[in-house]
Amino acid sequence: MERLDGARQRYDWGSPEVIPEFLGVESDGEPWAEQWFGAHPAGPTRAGDRTLAALIDSDPQRLLGQDVVRRFGPKLPYLLKLIAPARVLSLQVHPSLEQAVEGHELENEAGIPRDSPVRNYKDTNHKPEMVLALTHFEAVAGFRAPRRAAEVLADLDSALARRMRRTLRLNPTRFGIRQVFTDLMSAATRPAAEEIAELVTEIDARLAAGASPSRRVDANVISMARAFPGDPGVAAALLLNPVTLRPGEALFVPAGSVHAYITGLGIEIMASSDNVLRAGLTTKHVDVPEMLACVDYVAAPPVRPAPEYLSRATRAYYAPVDDFELLVTTVVPADGPTLVPGRGPRIVLATEGTTTITTPVGREKLTRGQAVFVGADERTLAIQGEGTVVQADVP
Repeated sequence: MERLDGARQRYDWGSPEVIPEFLGVESDGEPWAEQWFGAHPAGPTRAGDRTLAALIDSDPQRLLGQDVVRRFGPKLPYLLKLIAPARVLSLQVHPSLEQAVEGHELENEAGIPRDSPVRNYKDTNHKPEMVLALTHFEAVAGFRAPRRAAEVLADLDSALARRMRRTLRLNPTRFGIRQVFTDLMSAATRPAAEEIAELVTEIDARLAAGASPSRRVDANVISMARAFPGDPGVAAALLLNPVTLRPGEALFVPAGSVHAYITGLGIEIMASSDNVLRAGLTTKHVDVPEMLACVDYVAAPPVRPAPEYLSRATRAYYAPVDDFELLVTTVVPADGPTLVPGRGPRIVLATEGTTTITTPVGREKLTRGQAVFVGADERTLAIQGEGTVVQADVP
């Protein structure tokens, strides 16, 4: 069992206060968007006097377990994060495993350095992800049914709204959604900033008048427009499912699902990857053609995994992927030591109170924001005290 020191990510959309407050450290006034706990080279977590990746490299069979090494190779298959957007993240999608392998190879052949800001594929892995809300959390994820999207546009009279509505009514299928989204994002057809402003003005007016067919959709549009005025991603929000998570609720985002997180504090777990394809609402690199090539246009409600209670103290959030699962355990002093199931290499992050983690070879006390890595060889893990911990594991 090794204590971890997470890697800070300073993306400009991050809140300067939320993660420092969670970790119990003073804010420096600069964005603190994410805190990474994992072995990805883009955010190396420290484990004592070396990185977690170096620790795992020293004995992968013992620390990861033979089954994980056989399935994923000698590397930690997941990445755990704290995420705290103060404004909307980029409108983005993550590639499938096959797309990531091909894209990474093509960019290598093109001679694009792996640390280049214009590189799309930083690694060869897919990036399905799940976010668990610690506070009220807002997002958009996946396409609405075409008829529902048309309804949101129904009483809008701007030129852009009329074009979007007409396409969806003529073709109320995923192909209609694809046409509208592609027209919004592509350089040759994207609306002018003035058209976006006109659309936002009438949405703002109907929201203020209490005439909105979807207050959450309209509120998301207004929020995005404040952060990125004139960006066509603002109009794209009318096509996407609004998602509101309360603390303890989760959202799963599969490969190909267009999404953007807007505000809140959450824990994110994902396959260990930093492959992000962006189309708008960002100051980072945008590659619209590549992003569009990876999008799944099938309309579907957001995937919100319900917790499965393994015991009175522990609930599990299972995603339909092999790379990760998330367990949440809450203990009180009267419980005494509470055993928590686990299979592979685990990262345990405290989210509330003070708890003590005990394995056959050691004991660590954790307060909010502190984390430890527990190797696969340490099968038995017990928690006691008063608080809550989140455990990342491999199914």
